[in-house]
Amino acid sequence: MIKRRVRRWRGRSRIAQVDLYSRGMLYVLPWFLMLGWVAMPMAGVVHKPVPLTLAAVVIALSVAQCALSMRTIQQSISHYLGKERMRRRQLVPSAVLMAASFIALAALAATHGLEISLVALTLVFISMPFGAPYCLLVPLRSFAAFSAGLTVTVTAAFAVAGFTDGTLIGVLVAMVAAGCFNLIVMRPSAWSLSVMWELDGAREVQARLAVAEERLRFGRDLHDVLGRNLAVIALKSELAVQLARRGRPEAVEQVVEVQRIAQESQREMRDVVRGYREADLTVELAGARSVLRAAGIDCRITGDDGTELPAAVRSALGWAVREGTTNVLRHATDARHCAIRTRIGADRVVLVMDNDGVRERTDAGGAGGASGGPGNRSGNGGVRTAGAGSGLKGLRERLLPLGGTVEPSSRPGGSYRLTVELPVHGDGNGTTYDSENSSTHDSKSSSNKNSISGASTDGNRNGGGRSGLGSSDDSGGTEAGAA
Repeated sequence: MIKRRVRRWRGRSRIAQVDLYSRGMLYVLPWFLMLGWVAMPMAGVVHKPVPLTLAAVVIALSVAQCALSMRTIQQSISHYLGKERMRRRQLVPSAVLMAASFIALAALAATHGLEISLVALTLVFISMPFGAPYCLLVPLRSFAAFSAGLTVTVTAAFAVAGFTDGTLIGVLVAMVAAGCFNLIVMRPSAWSLSVMWELDGAREVQARLAVAEERLRFGRDLHDVLGRNLAVIALKSELAVQLARRGRPEAVEQVVEVQRIAQESQREMRDVVRGYREADLTVELAGARSVLRAAGIDCRITGDDGTELPAAVRSALGWAVREGTTNVLRHATDARHCAIRTRIGADRVVLVMDNDGVRERTDAGGAGGASGGPGNRSGNGGVRTAGAGSGLKGLRERLLPLGGTVEPSSRPGGSYRLTVELPVHGDGNGTTYDSENSSTHDSKSSSNKNSISGASTDGNRNGGGRSGLGSSDDSGGTEAGAA
């Protein structure tokens, strides 16, 4: 049972842990105050039947107030945070218990069964189980007016009971202290929780806006590159159709021109995507430090900067840093520390990323999230495992032609490690995964163009056209797989 509770605690986000801890402290606070300000003072009651009976009544009413306050404080905090609505009439039972406690304590004081200093200490507690949730339901001015009215009423009741000026001053001070205690403890605690939840929500909104902004930027780039070419292709295709219907030989020239523009558009789109994907180890390390620190995560980078490595290896390591940083931001929602180490040996270069803040699984299930890295917030409730998501799959595909490996692993204590290992000289030809596919595609497109322009029959022309479409699909599939 204890282990299950520990797993549930670790499965919560950091903000949820702070929320639960703060609520728990406020729930049990009345019990501790009751023991110190009611139960212990009642031990000094005169050993006579009437005072002892009244003291027992005061203790019983205080226990009932504490038990009821656990529910009312929980509801009032949720009301203050806007999670549920609590009506004032739900505090009527607590108000009745408070009034009965005041009457019982006044009767005990009237019998001179308890010292007036202990009576004042008990007075501080009696109004708290009701005042604590009430101060979260009404504005500050309303609560201040209520506290002032309650102070005057209780002081007047003790005056009617025949107490002198010194006793009345003690009662007055005790009631003022009780009202101030609620304002100092309950209201700021709930306000702090509200601010933390708002900041947590703002952080998620900021992350979503950053993703949306990047998508818009990429969309604008594609529109600027392809918009004009696609318009020209549509115009020339329509012209080719009209010429073909009239049996004009110029239709072939228009079709060839359409294919040329289409191939040019493919190259321009690959240039945009390749530029969007450019990665360099030094640049990515600096970017990771900046982004993680902006997210409140301490990022420490040690080891070699890789300036002496081939461009293909630096690019692959840069992609590893970018993917690892993305996974920390997306999946390690409670991360506070991240360490990136690069070690260059005689034949191999190893990059290791360690981070904390990974929630442990609270149930038995499969490994890995569906996308975006090891563990997916929508797939397994934000729990990160060592499975391979599409992000790590794409990283493996990039590193495979260079002879590299990717090893994600969960570690004890909610930490996570991503290890990337590559040969120092890559695959020996200085090409990356994307450039290899790009060169293959260009050669296919060139051969397709030649087959069309040099064809003497419609059969050869059609065959070349299908070949060109096939190469375009293959290239697109490769680009999508590496994304």
